[in-house]
Amino acid sequence: MANKQIYIYDCSLRRGAQQDGGEFSTADKLAIAEALDGLGVDYVEGGQPGSRSGDDALFAAAPKYDHARLTALSRLQSLGDSAAGDPALTRARSSGARIVTLAGTASKGHARSQFGAEAREYIDMIAESVSHIAGWAEETMFLCGDFFDGFKADAHYALECAATAYIHGARWVVLCDSNGGTLAHEIAEIVEEVAKALPSSHIGIECLNDSGNAVAGSLAAVRVGAHQVHGTFNALGVRCGNADLAVVIPNLVLKMGFEAAVTAEKMSRLSAVSQLVDARLNQPSQTRTPFVGAQAFSHGEGLYGAAMAATVARFEHIDPQAVGNQRRIASEEEVEQGNYLARLAALGLAADGDDPATLRLIETLQENERDGLDYGGADASFELLARKSLGTLPNFFRLDSFRVIDERRIDPRGDLVTLSEASVRVQVGQNRHMMVAEGAGPVHALDVALRKALADVYPALDDLRLIDYKVRILNSEGGTKARIRVMIDSTDGVDNWSTVGVSDNVIDASYSALHDGIVYKLLRDDLKRQANGGN
Repeated sequence: MANKQIYIYDCSLRRGAQQDGGEFSTADKLAIAEALDGLGVDYVEGGQPGSRSGDDALFAAAPKYDHARLTALSRLQSLGDSAAGDPALTRARSSGARIVTLAGTASKGHARSQFGAEAREYIDMIAESVSHIAGWAEETMFLCGDFFDGFKADAHYALECAATAYIHGARWVVLCDSNGGTLAHEIAEIVEEVAKALPSSHIGIECLNDSGNAVAGSLAAVRVGAHQVHGTFNALGVRCGNADLAVVIPNLVLKMGFEAAVTAEKMSRLSAVSQLVDARLNQPSQTRTPFVGAQAFSHGEGLYGAAMAATVARFEHIDPQAVGNQRRIASEEEVEQGNYLARLAALGLAADGDDPATLRLIETLQENERDGLDYGGADASFELLARKSLGTLPNFFRLDSFRVIDERRIDPRGDLVTLSEASVRVQVGQNRHMMVAEGAGPVHALDVALRKALADVYPALDDLRLIDYKVRILNSEGGTKARIRVMIDSTDGVDNWSTVGVSDNVIDASYSALHDGIVYKLLRDDLKRQANGGN
């Protein structure tokens, strides 16, 4: 292939909500989209406007990204409706998205069963819908659902669906293996045939993983001409999921020599993005995922000196740091420091790997992570711990104590009433402050009381609010005494940040995350004042 440029399309935000237990809040979506932008992903599908309130909120709140382009998904117009008056297409335009992906089919049978259209009617629907969207959108894509099964049943019709979309203005025609049953060599053969009818620079591929071939099928399609790859991080999606971009991207760029906006420098963020997506879904990461899993570069016990070096050279197919991962030797407690030092450098914190303070910080980070404190989705807590350990975190306040009371009773009218009350005592400098507050629940009451106690000294906390709260049980075998991790997203209307806390007590874990959220706000404001000369 002369043109080696490949474009990456991520649909994790939609597919994540299609699996059991999977759901992203608006705060989750904003954080993931920002991380995907930083990685160099070209298209981030935000969902289908009007289908879920979270999708609409994402389009409304999304900032302008440095590279990624937020994309709206829509179905084709309904049979019998005009494209201009179709509600779904109207919602796509109203969302503010400038790129629209239209989902359809390339199968006669599915055109009839899913859309109620005969073969020729459906071709006309593709033409009208694509033309309408292309008339105002900056870029239009057409997802040829069921393409490979449709091609096997009637190659001429499947090609006509794809060609119609292209002729009427689709920048990308994406060939979808919708049931994940097509083998990689079949995908290659069919994509080669499509590339004879359409410019390969306009062909994309989307593979589902029902037969375990999604990654292989995606790579095979690119090898013979496709230039855009659809997928999700960590193989999110219905049934067995989509092609895992955490595996597809490094194979394309590092192994096959294709070019992408995910440069070698940005590729080092790959593992962190994978971990962030799992953290936002409140689920553990799969340790054996190639490239990004915790065990991907783990080596056996009893390997030392020359024996270890030879074994590592034999079994590491790439440098782990190229994808932001790290080597692990089962018999050693010490883990490579490169990732920690890189994160500290990104924060502008000078950290010498030989300095005792830095070594103590790394030991603390490792110990905390073994204890359940996952900093992958909580950069604010990571920065606060680093600054505290390195002696650059101001002492804004100190908690003396807090108490939370929950009361559940039947009131005189016979209604069930639940009340939460929190009291806190804090010290700021030489002054002590106490506050009591009620809330909708114990965490809310504690949050209100803590911020009220600090309000006179730090009035900027009035702008602070929580936008998401997640609880995860780390050891379910512990029952009601299980260890608990709490993640909180906070905002001051300008910036968003995430904090984490771990404890056997959910209120204690919540306080740790609340505390970090407040301190991070005060730290950011302090750093901004310093940057402005103290004003």
